[in-house]
Amino acid sequence: MPALGNLLISLLFLLSETALAQAQVAPERYRLGSGDVISIRVFGEEELSFDRIRLSDAATVPFPLLGEISAEGLTPKELEALVTDRLLDGYLVKPRVTVSVLEYRDFFVNGEVSNPGGYAFQPGMTVRRAIALAGGKTDRASRRNMYVISEGEPEKDAREVDLDDQLNPGDILTIEESFF
Repeated sequence: MPALGNLLISLLFLLSETALAQAQVAPERYRLGSGDVISIRVFGEEELSFDRIRLSDAATVPFPLLGEISAEGLTPKELEALVTDRLLDGYLVKPRVTVSVLEYRDFFVNGEVSNPGGYAFQPGMTVRRAIALAGGKTDRASRRNMYVISEGEPEKDAREVDLDDQLNPGDILTIEESFF
């Protein structure tokens, strides 16, 4: 019987680890956008490297030799490939480029919360955590009517969410007013 207990504990641990991993922003799928802070390293080329740079309002990076590079909607790996290709075009023989996300762009909470506004995104952000960051719900807040508009989507595409649903950078969470 103790072996069965240990097996169940091990299975619960694995399930919780899997859930935690899924709750994180997957770097290979994350799309860069305005406000993200990234690092771009070109191995052996300090003058072509950025330890820390915030993407502009247009999600661009002013890059030496190459001019403005648009990172909007690219994954970090896609941006690495783009910079590498451009550096290969007459500037460097074998550039090795790495791009890392240092800080994600803000997400926003509005409606019936104590402190509506923009908040720094952290991987694993849920609706519940976002409401807590915004100071909690007001007395007039609805318990059920909560909606998210993802960045780049029209307002008509808002989707209803629950407290444990995941948020992404750039999302806008709205807590509606209750009428009862």
